[in-house]
Amino acid sequence: MNAIDLLAARARQLSGSGHFDADNAEPVASPCISVCRMSPDRSHCEGCFRTLDEIRLWSGADSSLRRCIWAKLLGRAGIDLNATST
Repeated sequence: MNAIDLLAARARQLSGSGHFDADNAEPVASPCISVCRMSPDRSHCEGCFRTLDEIRLWSGADSSLRRCIWAKLLGRAGIDLNATST
């Protein structure tokens, strides 16, 4: 299983648990899948697809910003949670 598959599985799990819902009071979980290395052009992490700025912001981010970061990184990774299969 590659990093994109692991990230997609994590996103589906969190989505299914309601973590991406705006009315969910639970903190939005990190997208980290423990594959922590920057892409050759240093544009994003090859595991979670966050940029360095997004990684820096994460710990102090509220749930709304965390959901926004998740949406951006899923787009970068080419992951569509609405797709019926991955």
